[in-house]
Amino acid sequence: MLRQLDFHGTELAELDRKVAIEALDDADIHRLMTIPGVDVNVALSVAAAVGDFARFRSADKLVASFGLNPRVRQSGGLPAATGRITKTGRSQVRGMLVEAAWVASRSPGPLHAFYQRIKSRRGIQVAIVATARKMTTLCWHLVTKGQDYAFARPSLVAFKRRKLQLQAGAERRVARRGLGYEYNDKALRRHEREIVEQQEHAYAVMTSHWQPRGPATAPKNTT
Repeated sequence: MLRQLDFHGTELAELDRKVAIEALDDADIHRLMTIPGVDVNVALSVAAAVGDFARFRSADKLVASFGLNPRVRQSGGLPAATGRITKTGRSQVRGMLVEAAWVASRSPGPLHAFYQRIKSRRGIQVAIVATARKMTTLCWHLVTKGQDYAFARPSLVAFKRRKLQLQAGAERRVARRGLGYEYNDKALRRHEREIVEQQEHAYAVMTSHWQPRGPATAPKNTT
Protein backbone atom coordinates (compact mmCIF):
# COMPACT_ATOMS: atom_id res chain seq x y z
CA MET A 1 0.00 0.00 0.00
CA LEU A 2 2.83 2.39 0.81
CA ARG A 3 4.51 1.62 -2.52
CA GLN A 4 1.19 2.25 -4.26
CA LEU A 5 0.80 5.60 -2.50
CA ASP A 6 4.35 6.58 -3.49
CA PHE A 7 3.55 5.71 -7.11
CA HIS A 8 0.39 7.83 -7.15
CA GLY A 9 2.25 10.68 -5.42
CA THR A 10 4.87 10.64 -8.17
CA GLU A 11 2.21 10.62 -10.87
CA LEU A 12 0.36 13.55 -9.28
CA ALA A 13 3.60 15.53 -8.92
CA GLU A 14 4.31 15.03 -12.62
CA LEU A 15 0.80 16.19 -13.54
CA ASP A 16 1.20 19.27 -11.32
CA ARG A 17 4.48 20.06 -13.07
CA LYS A 18 2.93 19.81 -16.54
CA VAL A 19 -0.01 22.00 -15.54
CA ALA A 20 2.35 24.60 -14.01
CA ILE A 21 4.40 24.70 -17.22
CA GLU A 22 1.24 25.50 -19.18
CA ALA A 23 0.34 28.23 -16.65
CA LEU A 24 3.73 29.97 -16.70
CA ASP A 25 2.91 31.96 -19.84
CA ASP A 26 -0.79 32.41 -19.04
CA ALA A 27 -1.50 36.09 -18.31
CA ASP A 28 -4.88 35.25 -16.76
CA ILE A 29 -3.25 32.99 -14.14
CA HIS A 30 -0.77 35.70 -13.15
CA ARG A 31 -3.57 38.25 -13.00
CA LEU A 32 -5.74 36.09 -10.74
CA MET A 33 -2.84 35.54 -8.34
CA THR A 34 -2.74 39.26 -7.56
CA ILE A 35 -5.94 38.77 -5.52
CA PRO A 36 -5.29 38.07 -1.80
CA GLY A 37 -5.98 34.44 -0.92
CA VAL A 38 -5.70 33.25 -4.54
CA ASP A 39 -2.61 31.08 -4.86
CA VAL A 40 -1.39 29.01 -7.78
CA ASN A 41 -3.83 26.15 -7.19
CA VAL A 42 -6.90 28.40 -6.85
CA ALA A 43 -5.96 30.42 -9.95
CA LEU A 44 -5.42 27.23 -11.97
CA SER A 45 -8.75 25.77 -10.80
CA VAL A 46 -10.71 28.91 -11.69
CA ALA A 47 -9.03 29.33 -15.07
CA ALA A 48 -9.54 25.65 -15.95
CA ALA A 49 -13.21 25.76 -14.98
CA VAL A 50 -13.96 29.01 -16.83
CA GLY A 51 -11.82 28.68 -19.95
CA ASP A 52 -12.67 31.83 -21.88
CA PHE A 53 -13.93 34.49 -19.46
CA ALA A 54 -15.47 36.39 -22.38
CA ARG A 55 -18.18 33.74 -22.73
CA PHE A 56 -19.79 35.18 -19.58
CA ARG A 57 -21.56 38.46 -20.33
CA SER A 58 -21.20 39.72 -16.77
CA ALA A 59 -19.62 38.90 -13.42
CA ASP A 60 -23.03 37.80 -12.14
CA LYS A 61 -23.16 35.12 -14.85
CA LEU A 62 -19.82 33.74 -13.66
CA VAL A 63 -20.96 33.82 -10.02
CA ALA A 64 -24.10 31.89 -10.99
CA SER A 65 -22.07 29.28 -12.88
CA PHE A 66 -20.15 28.53 -9.66
CA GLY A 67 -23.35 28.35 -7.61
CA LEU A 68 -22.38 31.23 -5.32
CA ASN A 69 -25.49 33.29 -6.02
CA PRO A 70 -28.37 33.18 -3.48
CA ARG A 71 -31.70 31.60 -4.33
CA VAL A 72 -34.48 34.12 -4.91
CA ARG A 73 -38.07 33.35 -3.97
CA GLN A 74 -41.03 35.56 -4.78
CA SER A 75 -44.76 34.98 -4.62
CA GLY A 76 -47.24 37.25 -6.31
CA GLY A 77 -46.63 40.90 -5.61
CA LEU A 78 -44.66 40.26 -2.43
CA PRO A 79 -41.03 41.45 -2.19
CA ALA A 80 -38.41 38.94 -3.31
CA ALA A 81 -36.65 36.97 -0.57
CA THR A 82 -33.15 35.54 -0.86
CA GLY A 83 -32.02 32.28 0.69
CA ARG A 84 -29.01 29.98 0.64
CA ILE A 85 -26.68 29.82 -2.34
CA THR A 86 -27.75 27.60 -5.24
CA LYS A 87 -24.60 25.39 -5.17
CA THR A 88 -24.98 24.64 -8.86
CA GLY A 89 -22.03 24.15 -11.18
CA ARG A 90 -18.57 22.93 -10.21
CA SER A 91 -18.39 22.20 -6.51
CA GLN A 92 -14.60 21.82 -6.53
CA VAL A 93 -14.00 25.38 -7.75
CA ARG A 94 -16.63 26.71 -5.38
CA GLY A 95 -14.84 24.99 -2.50
CA MET A 96 -11.48 26.40 -3.62
CA LEU A 97 -12.92 29.92 -3.71
CA VAL A 98 -14.40 29.52 -0.23
CA GLU A 99 -11.00 28.37 1.06
CA ALA A 100 -9.41 31.39 -0.64
CA ALA A 101 -12.01 33.62 1.03
CA TRP A 102 -10.92 32.33 4.46
CA VAL A 103 -7.35 33.42 3.66
CA ALA A 104 -8.48 36.79 2.27
CA SER A 105 -10.62 37.41 5.37
CA ARG A 106 -7.44 37.28 7.49
CA SER A 107 -5.32 39.41 5.15
CA PRO A 108 -5.30 43.21 5.37
CA GLY A 109 -7.02 45.05 2.56
CA PRO A 110 -10.47 45.96 1.21
CA LEU A 111 -11.54 42.30 1.09
CA HIS A 112 -10.91 42.04 4.83
CA ALA A 113 -13.03 45.16 5.41
CA PHE A 114 -15.77 43.70 3.21
CA TYR A 115 -15.72 40.45 5.21
CA GLN A 116 -15.88 42.31 8.54
CA ARG A 117 -18.82 44.42 7.37
CA ILE A 118 -20.87 41.38 6.33
CA LYS A 119 -19.82 39.41 9.40
CA SER A 120 -21.08 42.12 11.77
CA ARG A 121 -24.55 41.91 10.20
CA ARG A 122 -24.96 38.32 9.02
CA GLY A 123 -22.39 36.14 10.80
CA ILE A 124 -19.19 34.31 9.81
CA GLN A 125 -20.55 31.73 7.37
CA VAL A 126 -22.56 34.20 5.32
CA ALA A 127 -19.60 36.62 5.30
CA ILE A 128 -17.22 33.95 3.97
CA VAL A 129 -19.57 32.97 1.15
CA ALA A 130 -20.13 36.64 0.33
CA THR A 131 -16.36 37.17 0.21
CA ALA A 132 -15.97 34.18 -2.13
CA ARG A 133 -18.68 35.71 -4.33
CA LYS A 134 -16.88 39.06 -4.25
CA MET A 135 -13.61 37.37 -5.27
CA THR A 136 -15.35 35.63 -8.18
CA THR A 137 -16.62 39.00 -9.35
CA LEU A 138 -13.07 40.35 -9.08
CA CYS A 139 -11.77 37.46 -11.18
CA TRP A 140 -14.16 38.31 -14.01
CA HIS A 141 -13.40 42.04 -13.97
CA LEU A 142 -9.61 41.63 -13.80
CA VAL A 143 -9.39 39.13 -16.64
CA THR A 144 -11.93 40.73 -18.99
CA LYS A 145 -10.42 44.19 -18.47
CA GLY A 146 -6.80 43.03 -18.53
CA GLN A 147 -5.93 44.57 -15.15
CA ASP A 148 -4.17 43.40 -12.00
CA TYR A 149 -5.78 43.76 -8.58
CA ALA A 150 -5.28 47.39 -7.54
CA PHE A 151 -4.60 46.57 -3.86
CA ALA A 152 -2.12 43.73 -4.40
CA ARG A 153 1.09 43.42 -2.37
CA PRO A 154 3.94 43.26 -4.94
CA SER A 155 6.32 41.08 -2.91
CA LEU A 156 3.57 38.57 -2.10
CA VAL A 157 2.54 38.36 -5.77
CA ALA A 158 6.17 37.77 -6.75
CA PHE A 159 6.39 35.04 -4.11
CA LYS A 160 3.32 33.30 -5.59
CA ARG A 161 4.81 33.47 -9.07
CA ARG A 162 8.05 31.98 -7.81
CA LYS A 163 6.06 29.07 -6.35
CA LEU A 164 4.54 28.54 -9.79
CA GLN A 165 8.01 28.45 -11.34
CA LEU A 166 9.20 25.91 -8.77
CA GLN A 167 6.10 23.78 -9.36
CA ALA A 168 6.98 23.82 -13.06
CA GLY A 169 10.44 22.44 -12.26
CA ALA A 170 12.57 25.59 -12.13
CA GLU A 171 15.95 25.39 -10.41
CA ARG A 172 15.96 26.40 -6.77
CA ARG A 173 18.24 29.35 -6.05
CA VAL A 174 19.91 29.08 -2.66
CA ALA A 175 21.21 32.38 -1.22
CA ARG A 176 20.63 34.13 -4.56
CA ARG A 177 18.27 36.98 -5.29
CA GLY A 178 15.46 36.30 -7.70
CA LEU A 179 11.72 36.48 -8.20
CA GLY A 180 10.06 36.37 -4.79
CA TYR A 181 13.24 37.13 -2.83
CA GLU A 182 11.89 40.46 -1.55
CA TYR A 183 9.14 38.61 0.30
CA ASN A 184 11.83 37.60 2.82
CA ASP A 185 12.49 41.27 3.65
CA LYS A 186 10.47 41.82 6.83
CA ALA A 187 10.74 45.62 6.61
CA LEU A 188 9.37 45.62 3.07
CA ARG A 189 6.56 43.25 4.01
CA ARG A 190 5.65 45.48 6.96
CA HIS A 191 5.66 48.55 4.68
CA GLU A 192 3.38 46.89 2.14
CA ARG A 193 1.09 45.71 4.93
CA GLU A 194 0.78 49.27 6.26
CA ILE A 195 -0.20 50.50 2.78
CA VAL A 196 -2.97 47.92 2.33
CA GLU A 197 -4.19 48.59 5.88
CA GLN A 198 -4.65 52.24 4.90
CA GLN A 199 -6.53 51.12 1.80
CA GLU A 200 -8.68 48.86 3.96
CA HIS A 201 -9.52 51.78 6.26
CA ALA A 202 -10.41 53.99 3.27
CA TYR A 203 -12.71 51.28 1.91
CA ALA A 204 -14.37 50.83 5.32
CA VAL A 205 -15.00 54.58 5.62
CA MET A 206 -16.42 54.76 2.09
CA THR A 207 -18.81 51.82 2.59
CA SER A 208 -19.95 53.15 5.97
CA HIS A 209 -21.55 56.08 4.14
CA TRP A 210 -23.49 53.90 1.72
CA GLN A 211 -27.24 54.27 1.98
CA PRO A 212 -29.71 51.58 0.86
CA ARG A 213 -31.53 52.47 -2.32
CA GLY A 214 -35.28 52.37 -2.50
CA PRO A 215 -37.17 50.61 -5.28
CA ALA A 216 -36.93 52.23 -8.67
CA THR A 217 -40.00 54.28 -9.59
CA ALA A 218 -41.23 55.04 -13.05
CA PRO A 219 -40.91 58.70 -14.15
CA LYS A 220 -44.06 60.73 -13.87
CA ASN A 221 -45.92 61.58 -17.02
CA THR A 222 -45.98 65.35 -17.25
CA THR A 223 -47.87 65.55 -20.54
